[in-house]
Amino acid sequence: MKLSVTLATARRVLSQLRHDHRTLAMLIVVPCLLLALLAWVFDGTSTFDRVGAPLLGIFPFVIMFLVTSVATLRERTSGTLERLLTLPIGKLDLLMGYALAFGLVAVVQAGAATALAVTLLGLDVAGPVWLLLVVAVLDALLGMALGLLVSAFAATEFQAVQFMPAFVLPQFLLCGLLVPRDRMAGVLRAVSDVLPLSYAVDAMGDLTVQEGVDAATWGDLSVVGLSIVLALGLGAATLRRRTP
Repeated sequence: MKLSVTLATARRVLSQLRHDHRTLAMLIVVPCLLLALLAWVFDGTSTFDRVGAPLLGIFPFVIMFLVTSVATLRERTSGTLERLLTLPIGKLDLLMGYALAFGLVAVVQAGAATALAVTLLGLDVAGPVWLLLVVAVLDALLGMALGLLVSAFAATEFQAVQFMPAFVLPQFLLCGLLVPRDRMAGVLRAVSDVLPLSYAVDAMGDLTVQEGVDAATWGDLSVVGLSIVLALGLGAATLRRRTP
């Protein structure tokens, strides 16, 4: 992998995002607005403290998945990606460039949402706030990595959006936010155990009620991190030189 190519790709993608105000608003403003709406809905109850932390990770995950998959597919269908791949550039160089650019946006996104949640919205967590930010960033990066992966299997932007029910909704339904995972049927629990968002929600749940950080939390974060690396590796392997 060539660092210069990776950085050049990241700069190009960031330059495009900087001039796309609607996408930036989708990435940074929308998660904050959703958290604010959630706090308003549960105003006067303790529910926001219970579900606010997990949703602090879920909202960036969903939005990064959607934006990344559509933006990368737009590069493919416009011919930009195809022209770049005709050059002596490795697929991993290009994919890591996209990952770096969207990863930096994910840090800003998670930072803004976390700062809003723990200050103005009054989200009360027992664990360290800095680790809450780390988990939120990992969730956003997970959505980004999966978005890059699924963009290889879509021929149009509409098809990229259609992947959301297949990749995002099952993880949301089985992550343990709606029903604790230990109360699910055996088959559902088994499926939940292989979905990376489940471990992110578990880590957020631990930070909500535990002052310290135990081995289980670090184990959950490791699974999320490995899932990001695996998704990026699969994305590089499925990156095609010709536009479908």
